[in-house]
Amino acid sequence: MKSILIIAKRELGSYFDSLIAYIMLILFLGFSGFFTWLQGSDVFLINQATLRPFFSIAYWTLFFFIPALTMRLLAEEKKTGTIELLLTKAITDRQVVAGKFIAALSLIAFALLLTLPYVITVASIGNLDLGEVICGYLGLLLMSATYISIGLYSSSLTNNQIVAFLISLFVGLFFHIIFDVLKGSATGFIGEIFSMLSLSTHFESISRGVVDSKDILYFLSLIFLGLFLTETSLSKRKVVG
Repeated sequence: MKSILIIAKRELGSYFDSLIAYIMLILFLGFSGFFTWLQGSDVFLINQATLRPFFSIAYWTLFFFIPALTMRLLAEEKKTGTIELLLTKAITDRQVVAGKFIAALSLIAFALLLTLPYVITVASIGNLDLGEVICGYLGLLLMSATYISIGLYSSSLTNNQIVAFLISLFVGLFFHIIFDVLKGSATGFIGEIFSMLSLSTHFESISRGVVDSKDILYFLSLIFLGLFLTETSLSKRKVVG
């Protein structure tokens, strides 16, 4: 566990040293704040004490930000050759993957923590359903963890950060959009399969305040699969090397 935390701390430090964290935080808070309070279906327009506008925009903002956040995690290490040094030390592939996963998820969690003033503000102007708010944040964290695991695997496949970004975005599109579209055009058993695969189906269920075991299992399964494939990818490269 100590090795995992050391790697996570190292990655978090690199995010802030390279200004990636600051840029990501500013853009995320800017987009989410603008669309939550000022534009479109904002809080004042719908005239309800709810954070659904925030959760809706964060759902899309994080979808695009996370591939940019994860594209460098392993691709840069492979390009500079530091991955070889890392894997030859007394650190397992699993610890490397877990450390980098925790670092990226911690940054996302910190970004979401900075939006707590939204909760305080909306709660002060109306009767806010705190259970729904907690579930909304839980849904965003589970979604983020899922896309981080996908981004890690994508980054393990190449030493080019742009390619890693595009692979992660392409895979994410299926869970974020394509399966959702297909479930609407399909019927019967096939429609149920696409509905089960659609990330939006499970996210919307949780963000409405309903925590179902099948939704939690869906996210945990994708997270585990992404991390497992990442570890497998590193192991294969280590054997070849």
